[in-house]
Amino acid sequence: MFLGTFSPRLDEKGRIILPAKFRDELSHGLVVTRGQERCLYVFSRDEFETIHDRIRNAPITSKLSRDYLRVFLSGAHDETPDKQHRITLPATLREYAGLDRDLVVIGAGSRAEIWNAEAWQEYLAKQEAAFSDVEEEVIPGMF
Repeated sequence: MFLGTFSPRLDEKGRIILPAKFRDELSHGLVVTRGQERCLYVFSRDEFETIHDRIRNAPITSKLSRDYLRVFLSGAHDETPDKQHRITLPATLREYAGLDRDLVVIGAGSRAEIWNAEAWQEYLAKQEAAFSDVEEEVIPGMF
C-alpha cells in the first residue's frame, strides 16, 4: 500500500529517485500513466495488470469508455527502476503533468501519484477545506 508524501527532485535526464517506502513494491516493475487532475499515476506492474483486466471488460460500444481508455492507456509507460532506484519519466508525461524540478510524490493506496510541487500545494489547499467540512458519508462504511 502506498502512503505518505515525499519531495524528490527531477534530474536533468527526467529521472526521479523512488521514495524508499515505495521501492519494494515497485522494484519488479511499474507503469506510469496519465492521472486525473494533471498528475501521473504510478502502479506496480501487478496492480496495473489487475486494472487492465478490469478495463478489458469495459463495453467497447460506450464512447465514454473508449475515450477514457485511449487517454489512460496511450500514456502508459512501463519501467523497471535502476540500481539507484531511479525511473525515467517520459517527456510527454512530464509535459502532461507540468513537471519541473520540484515534485511531490504521494501515496494514494493502490498507487503513487507524481505532482508538480506547486500544483499539489494548490490542490491540497483547496481540498483540505472541503475535507474538513464533509458532513456525510463519502466512502461507504467510513466514519
